[in-house]
Amino acid sequence: MQRRQRQEAVVQLLAAHGYLSIKELADRLGVSDMTIRRDMRALEERRMVEVVHGGGQIRSAGQELAFSAKRLLHQSEKAAIAKVAWSLVEPGMVVGFSAGTTTWMLARECPVIQGLTVVTNSTNVALVLSQQGASDILLSGGNFRTPSDALVGPLAEQAIRQLKMDILFLGVHGIVGDAGISTPNLLEASIDRVLMERADRVVCVFDHSKWGIEALARIATVDELNLLITDDGDSLQEIQRLQETGAEVLVAHTDVTASVPTREGE
Repeated sequence: MQRRQRQEAVVQLLAAHGYLSIKELADRLGVSDMTIRRDMRALEERRMVEVVHGGGQIRSAGQELAFSAKRLLHQSEKAAIAKVAWSLVEPGMVVGFSAGTTTWMLARECPVIQGLTVVTNSTNVALVLSQQGASDILLSGGNFRTPSDALVGPLAEQAIRQLKMDILFLGVHGIVGDAGISTPNLLEASIDRVLMERADRVVCVFDHSKWGIEALARIATVDELNLLITDDGDSLQEIQRLQETGAEVLVAHTDVTASVPTREGE
């Protein structure tokens, strides 16, 4: 296993287990304790993990992970969500993508759709869509913000206000029924609201790990969204509560890769 692959495996193991000791990680990956210690130091420098008590853990929910770390988490769930999301897109549409790892997965799963125009404030989304063969991509410009790798600020917002989208796929840091959807950064919340204003239909895409998280800056309340797409990972109660308020929720089933959208209970 190459160093990069091994470090990605470390992040995925910590995401799955919460905390593992150096020895447990070394045993699982078949390498020495010293190798894992070096990997952990490298990952900590990249703000992907925390080294604690002779082992490591994913950085706490109150902190925002770097994009390079977040994209490794819940990949199968995000891929299932992507398949459902793309079923909503028709030839000739103008499709918006906010920054985020779920929207990035949508870009990775992009099918061949004729006449598609893409609008985004995410450099990662734009690059992946280009690699997938998309040619009509409008990137907002603006201030480059890490760890989400989003373009934000007045220049980005001014550019987006000149455009109109048929549908926007909006990623979030967290969702709480009454409080709505949120992000840790004020500038990112602001550009997300501008993206919402310029879209005819707003579709919020998020995996089950985002339930119950309320970050610093609210993006919108749930009733401002036209549709929510999430996966079926241990979140049936949360989904039902939202549906009881009148929200439309599509559930991506990871066991069957969710090629067809279904409503919970049908």
